[in-house]
Amino acid sequence: MEKADMIYGTRAVIEAIVAGKTIEKVMVQSGMNNDLIRELIQVAREHKVHVTFIPPEKFKKISAKNHQGVICILSAVNYASVENMIDKAFSEGREPFLLLLDRITDVRNFGAIARTAECAGVDAIVVPDKGNAPITSDAMKTSAGALNHITVCKERDLKRTMKTLRESGIRVIACTEKTDKNIYDINLSGPIAIIMGSEEDGISDTLLRDADELARIPLHGKIESLNVSVAAGVAMYEVIRQRGKEKSA
Repeated sequence: MEKADMIYGTRAVIEAIVAGKTIEKVMVQSGMNNDLIRELIQVAREHKVHVTFIPPEKFKKISAKNHQGVICILSAVNYASVENMIDKAFSEGREPFLLLLDRITDVRNFGAIARTAECAGVDAIVVPDKGNAPITSDAMKTSAGALNHITVCKERDLKRTMKTLRESGIRVIACTEKTDKNIYDINLSGPIAIIMGSEEDGISDTLLRDADELARIPLHGKIESLNVSVAAGVAMYEVIRQRGKEKSA
């Protein structure tokens, strides 16, 4: 992560929040409790900025600078509203195509997914406001600049977001190994959202239960899983394939 992605010090971070900077998260060293820290937490709450408390030993690994126990990670993108993206797609006569990412924590995987999503014509990538890779300059580089062109939406509750999508006529397909249904046998035409899960745990059970359908990518070798960025690419391009087939029919 580059230094330009970070702001150090309690007062500087408060000023960044009040100034309306697009912030990924604020990290505070555990055990700190003074008037300025309390002010920071209050300001962050008012501006809906997530604050994470980090043990001192981990804080040292993040940065050796004089951070005063407070570091703010800036986002490399400005976030949009899911509802606005849905309305925009329909108003332009297009069937929305969205990609939901549930706790994708590796910055390089996120960047690679964003690159493929932009190439695939995805309208927006939707991420949770907690537990996802920060969208920093590292993610921007890995995406080969795709994050300059594709819209990213940050949502507090992906479960609620999925409800919004369904109410808008968008089917949500969960890409998971916890099903026997082959992705190539599922209808992916029409307004669609694909959801991909974390590298370690996959899609959370709560979101799996709310998906319209579950789909797996068939594997024919001895390795039991694909890298999430590769799996996302397979799923997105199957949507493109089926949409192309539908248009030519």
